[in-house]
Amino acid sequence: MWPVGRPTADSIEIDTPTRVLDAAEDAFALVGLAGAKLADIAAAAGIRRPSLLYHFSTKEGLYSAVVMRGFQALGKVMQAAMASDGDFDHRLRLVLSDFVEFLDERPHLARIVCRQVVDGSSPGREILLEQVAPLLDEVVRFVEAQGGDRLRPDVSVRAVTMQVCASIMLRAASGELRAALWGTAEHDLASIHALLFSDTHRVASS
Repeated sequence: MWPVGRPTADSIEIDTPTRVLDAAEDAFALVGLAGAKLADIAAAAGIRRPSLLYHFSTKEGLYSAVVMRGFQALGKVMQAAMASDGDFDHRLRLVLSDFVEFLDERPHLARIVCRQVVDGSSPGREILLEQVAPLLDEVVRFVEAQGGDRLRPDVSVRAVTMQVCASIMLRAASGELRAALWGTAEHDLASIHALLFSDTHRVASS
């Protein structure tokens, strides 16, 4: 059983479906779909199991709703960064920093995704394909269109994008291992430029 705490007074002011989704995100990250119990999720949300089932009729449906909510929110963040004012380098920096900040604020979502990648049996796999692949396509198109002839011809933009995203995702999900594995260094734009762009077009990250 994952630890359940009494909901705070402030949490009661949040609508019930949101409280359930928040509690479920915590539970699925800690023990996975199979290990999570609806009664524990309901208790963490400050309701009883029948009330939870009124909003989400199955545990699989609740899991899908958690994954869907997370990637819809991430998609809005990434699209806003790519569409922001400023030159390409500024927007690329914003895409990176907003992605890092989003996952740092939602480490449990990062853990759910990491679990899902290695265990494809849960219902979230289809959502990952529906949500993540199109978002990845959008970021790749953005870099390819804006980077133009600055891009190194011998490097796959998609492969670099996946490499960077996977590292950020795993870093956010790593918990107490984070400092030991990644140290105090943050992902910076200079490193991405080193992977994507020729030396003559590389820029500083500041």
